[in-house]
Amino acid sequence: MTKTANQTWIILGATSSMARAFARKQAAEGAAVLLAGRDMDDLKLLAEDCRLRGARLAEALAFDARRPEGFDALVARMEAEDGLLNAAVFVGSMPPQAEIDADPSLIDGTITDSFTGPARFLQLLAPRMEARGGGTVVGVGSVAGDRGRLGNYVYGAAKAGFHTYLSGLRNRLTRAGGHVVTVKPGFVDTSMTWGLPGMFLVAAPEKVADDIARAVRKRRNVIYTPFFWRFIMLIIIHVPEMIFKKMKI
Repeated sequence: MTKTANQTWIILGATSSMARAFARKQAAEGAAVLLAGRDMDDLKLLAEDCRLRGARLAEALAFDARRPEGFDALVARMEAEDGLLNAAVFVGSMPPQAEIDADPSLIDGTITDSFTGPARFLQLLAPRMEARGGGTVVGVGSVAGDRGRLGNYVYGAAKAGFHTYLSGLRNRLTRAGGHVVTVKPGFVDTSMTWGLPGMFLVAAPEKVADDIARAVRKRRNVIYTPFFWRFIMLIIIHVPEMIFKKMKI
């Protein structure tokens, strides 16, 4: 991505490890970064870091996927900036499946955080992007959305829904010169995955941010990060159901 002063990125879930790394990369390119999340103190520190790295503007904004009444104000704040409007969605929550099994009410929050909340925000933003003739959406899903697995099928279902939503949004925004990148990370070193059993081939958030930035620059449609997860998931999705339902993965 070339250095430019007419790019504005809103980064939802900006305090996550992957989002921080991505925000810092955009700041170094001179973009404006609107850092949205729930921990305002942490966001303000990140905003200062981004300003020091070269961001044209860095601002902390309150965002909660479960409070859609605040979405209009965020979109209005974006509209106050000139140039292309971009969004990167790193929002999500993944309670252990055992906890969801014990308390099914946790399903609602998981799906809102990981799918319906971000989708609702993007629905508000999309016509503004179309009006300006471009812009990019980065939607961070998960390899968990490629097939329902015993260990996290509620989270996987939410991300599968988000993947499908992003595919449709990509179809829509392409007609107006925009683009949507669907990102499917494997295991990444984040607070969400800390302490989970069965972790392997864990990637650094900075590596994921590099892959996302490259995908934005090359207008890729769907990426797995690190890249080898594409081949891992190709195997997993082709395991016959009669065998797969007996596997403990």
